[in-house]
Amino acid sequence: MKRLLSAVLVFAVLLLSASCGEIFVRGALHSGTETTAGIVSIVQFTATEGGTSITVVTLMQSGVAKTLTFCGDLRTRFPVDQVVRVTFAPGSSCDSVIVIVID
Repeated sequence: MKRLLSAVLVFAVLLLSASCGEIFVRGALHSGTETTAGIVSIVQFTATEGGTSITVVTLMQSGVAKTLTFCGDLRTRFPVDQVVRVTFAPGSSCDSVIVIVID
């Protein structure tokens, strides 16, 4: 009986002390860049009302389409029906291209 009481007492102390102190939340942080590749399927250019130019590119890889939105006019950098690999920094309204490699 003393062991059970001791175990309950230790558990209660641990439970109460765990609620006092700091709480840590951990997760994976992006390295700041992403890389993707595929065959350029569609390239569209648009300008927003604020004057920002955006290039929307659809890449096909293994039958799956991935649409990306890049800052600036990059139409000449994404030739249709060519395999490209692009490294970029994700942004809130558009992504910033770091490097484009045409394979």
